[in-house]
Amino acid sequence: MWGALLRRGGRGAGGLRRLVSGGPPWSQVVSEAEKIVGYPTSFMSLRCLLSDELSNIAMQVRKLVGTKHPLLDTARGFVYDSRNNLQMRGLVVLLISKAAGPSTEELSFQHNMVSGIYSSQRSLAEITELIHTAFLVHRGIVNIGELKSCDGPLKDMQFGNKMAVLSGDFLLANACTSLAQLQNTKVVELISSAIGDLVQGIYYENSKSPEESCLTDDISISTWKEQVFLSHSALLAKSCQAAMELAKHSAEIQDMAFQYGKHMSMSHKLHSDLQPFVKESSSDTMAFSLNSAPAVLHQEFLGREAWIKQIREAQGRGNIMDYKKLQEAIKAGKGVTSAIDLCRCHGNSALAALESFPPSEARAALANIVYAVTRFP
Repeated sequence: MWGALLRRGGRGAGGLRRLVSGGPPWSQVVSEAEKIVGYPTSFMSLRCLLSDELSNIAMQVRKLVGTKHPLLDTARGFVYDSRNNLQMRGLVVLLISKAAGPSTEELSFQHNMVSGIYSSQRSLAEITELIHTAFLVHRGIVNIGELKSCDGPLKDMQFGNKMAVLSGDFLLANACTSLAQLQNTKVVELISSAIGDLVQGIYYENSKSPEESCLTDDISISTWKEQVFLSHSALLAKSCQAAMELAKHSAEIQDMAFQYGKHMSMSHKLHSDLQPFVKESSSDTMAFSLNSAPAVLHQEFLGREAWIKQIREAQGRGNIMDYKKLQEAIKAGKGVTSAIDLCRCHGNSALAALESFPPSEARAALANIVYAVTRFP
């Protein structure tokens, strides 16, 4: 079904391509987009990240060096932007704000714009990044009961958990304070509901009890999409909609911004899930989640019982998973190609939403982001 949708190809009314197999790489797309919005989004949360309070937290986090606490990896990600850890959400909010421009109601207030973006929309982009960062930090809390001796001293791991809770709460509190300062009830409602969605999505991800023997959930791809929307897409989709509300755009434009944010972030998540199965240069097998999109689709095609049998066969002594064997089994089925089709299907939906915006550099950058996250070797 998804493949048929993608094979139609062609261009939309606004000249956007429906399917692109090539296009510039992700890092180049982001670099060019940052020039359009006026400054690098890696500095989006800089005022907060360089505050005295967070500097003190950063000093405390140094005590975790030598352990395997995930908060260390999260902290490194703030300093070393890798291919998969760029601050994408704030950048998209700024781009879609510029692509939409001022509404007819706000034309007289264009003097409040910098590089075609209102200051309130820039604040919203910062808030979006702070919320996302806060939840990344909170995800770095480890289950003390599952720790091994090689992970680090127990007291250090407990200390790391306290730091993850406190620093995540600090970022979230700053985001909520800035959100209130926007003085827009609808925007507060939208972003508050996105925070609720994030909490619900993370709850679904961690709701399986440790006593359960299966390493994989018995879920359909439709359930997977619902859960991914909550934990990955809702924040960006609702932030894009909120950016349109701040400029007093119509309900139709607000909905198109929401649709772009939703479908682009779904494509981004699918692209991320597919990396262990499509990377050409990886000599070592990458570990992957058994609840990732290719695995869920593989299970749908194969059947639950046969899938569990494959998992059991890939488990060696001591229940150590042979990911290479399982990866080959998934690649031999239809899960990977179906996940690629689904990724591009969401990409096409994102491009369709962009047709409602006038042609511009910002709209082209938003389209390039879609091309980058639907691009495979």
